[in-house]
Amino acid sequence: MSKIVERTLDFIELFAAERRPLSLSDISRLLAIPASSCHDVLRALVARGYIYEIGPRSGFYPTVRLLELAKTISEHDPILLRAEVLLRRLRDTIDESVSLAKAGKNTATYLLVFEPSHPLRFIVGVGQEVRSLHATSAGKAFLGSLTPEKFEDYLRTAKLDPMTAKTIQSKDALREDIALSKRRGYFLNLAESFDDATTVSSLFRWQGAHYIVTAAGPTSRMGSKLDQAIRLVREACTTLGDGG
Repeated sequence: MSKIVERTLDFIELFAAERRPLSLSDISRLLAIPASSCHDVLRALVARGYIYEIGPRSGFYPTVRLLELAKTISEHDPILLRAEVLLRRLRDTIDESVSLAKAGKNTATYLLVFEPSHPLRFIVGVGQEVRSLHATSAGKAFLGSLTPEKFEDYLRTAKLDPMTAKTIQSKDALREDIALSKRRGYFLNLAESFDDATTVSSLFRWQGAHYIVTAAGPTSRMGSKLDQAIRLVREACTTLGDGG
């Protein structure tokens, strides 16, 4: 990625993190880049209407133009248009976290996340990558989306670090787990990533790409509704997939 693109994205993420007006010197200090480089990016964003100066020596802040563009983009995202209502309904039914991720080359990225009403919840963010592929149901689903050759490539270099006492640490055991999961149509994480986490994921294909639907919550709540969550996640994938 080009440096100018990275810095522009850093600007946007910085304002989201700081949640306050920032001066040129603030931006330079917080991003640890020269003020001259900050000035170039800032000037371009101001000129395009994405950032405005609140007042002399009062700092800069993003305009709502970015929000309006993001809203327009999200409202016309083809996969979100198909999945949002269905996955929101799934969340409402089981009242646990439900997410949608797209499988990429090396991992998967979350596109939609619906949170439950409970304060204790499984938390991931839109735009975040699925981590710990060997220990999470979404990670295992990603591994299940790989061709046999690519999966073996992953295993050759994979470090199956233990996250709990139940984390799979053997490559043979992981190979068996993925094979079983593919046959039954869903992937499980039973306290393998966190001691009190139960998650279930399933795959569907659409427009030649793999997507992952996950339901997740504390084992203390998910235990009694795991069978229902498995059924609903699989049904969602059947509905969303194009059979390709």
